[in-house]
Amino acid sequence: MTEPAQAARQGSRVTARWRIVAWLMLALVIAMTALIVTVRSAMIAEVGRNLNADVVQENQEFRTFAGEGRNPETARPFTDVSSMFEVMLRRQRAAEGEMLVGYVPARQQALTVEGVRTPSLAEAGLEPGSREFGQLLTGPRSGIVETRGGDARFVRDEVTLGGERGVFLVLAFERHHLQEVDSTVRLMVGVAAGALLLAAAIAWLAAGQILRPVRSVRRAAAEITERDLTRRIPVQGNDDIAELAVTFNGMLDRLEAAFAAEQRFVDDAAHELRTPITIIRGHLETMSDDPAERAATTTLVLNELSRMSRIVSDLLALAKAERPDFIHLAEPVDLAELTLDIDAKMQALGPRRWTLAEVADGPAVVDAQRVTQAVLQLAQNAVEHTGDGDLIELASRFVRDPELGDAVAITVRDDGPGVAAEDAELIFDRFARGAGQSASGARSRAGAGLGLAIVRAIAEGHRGSVTLESRPGAGSTFGLLLPVGEVPATRDADELELFEEIDDDREPAEAHR
Repeated sequence: MTEPAQAARQGSRVTARWRIVAWLMLALVIAMTALIVTVRSAMIAEVGRNLNADVVQENQEFRTFAGEGRNPETARPFTDVSSMFEVMLRRQRAAEGEMLVGYVPARQQALTVEGVRTPSLAEAGLEPGSREFGQLLTGPRSGIVETRGGDARFVRDEVTLGGERGVFLVLAFERHHLQEVDSTVRLMVGVAAGALLLAAAIAWLAAGQILRPVRSVRRAAAEITERDLTRRIPVQGNDDIAELAVTFNGMLDRLEAAFAAEQRFVDDAAHELRTPITIIRGHLETMSDDPAERAATTTLVLNELSRMSRIVSDLLALAKAERPDFIHLAEPVDLAELTLDIDAKMQALGPRRWTLAEVADGPAVVDAQRVTQAVLQLAQNAVEHTGDGDLIELASRFVRDPELGDAVAITVRDDGPGVAAEDAELIFDRFARGAGQSASGARSRAGAGLGLAIVRAIAEGHRGSVTLESRPGAGSTFGLLLPVGEVPATRDADELELFEEIDDDREPAEAHR
């Protein structure tokens, strides 16, 4: 690994699986902590409300008894405070943590009723006569007081009977209620801890399942070499991970195609350049000092170098044909102008009887340069298989194809020896040469067998096809069948008549795409 790549990898070494689990656990811890704190606060508030309600209720019961109570011994209203406190407190049952106090200041007498788990006055530091107890008697009538037994909520009321003053106190201690709250909170913390452990295990397994395609991508990437690009990632589902696998497989498809194109280019170059290089080397190694022989060798070497240059150009064209930018389809092209331009260029290829049979009049969305290259290649092929003065005919016309719809057919017809039926399906392949003869009767072997392959690549780049009609001894008609494409709707009724149905008996060199 290079130093820049190593520097780019500086950072956390924690795996994605652990990071997912960690972040999930952090979120759960924060959520559960907030929940526990909120529940604890709510429970403490509820304790306060309940204690306030209890002391108010006890005070209301005291007032009712003080106003309506009767002495059980006389069946008459109470005449002294002490008797009333004794009777009332004897009948009362204090709640847990609650204390009822009846205090007669004149006698320094305090009667109490204490509930379960309630500290006594002495344990709470509220002995009669103490400063703390005195503050209860003279301070606010209700509130919260701090004692040695913990905070207590209290309500004070007073009554006077027979000239004697009495003080009634209700105290509700919070300590044991808060202890119950803390016990509940501890239970919640324990349950939360168990839930976190369970959630961590589930998160670990779920993260593993989610990241399994990612691990497959990593393993596939690690196993890919320049010798094997065939491995693909299985795609399951329609989620983001599946999309990642689809994208990765698409990247592998493109890499494999690019590598195959590169390898094919190298193989093609080695295959085609070996012969001219061998010829050049052989003649140079055996060349003598004879001027005539040197001139002949020089001519041969130049011819072979020219052939090598054409081979390289053809190979580059085929290599570019597999790129998405090989064909440029932009603005519509005037086919009449394009046909006339091609006809002018064709006539420089050789002394033949050049004829322009038909011209398509209208626009089509095609790559003018590539179409010119393909048609000139067909014309060059016709020149190689005909003699001086033989007919080579160019034509372009609009047609309506069952598969392509509106299309344009550009054809090159010659009266050469024709193409054998067994060669018709092969001559558009790379390095394929037909068994036909030139006009002189010699078998034509000058080309590398790449020209017609380039023609087919250009046609297929337009989403069209190549066509061939030929009979041995009766000439051949090679053609391009290209879709017209999306052009502005400016044709009138007369122009639409230019389109004609394609003859179903035509023998295409390759099925339409």
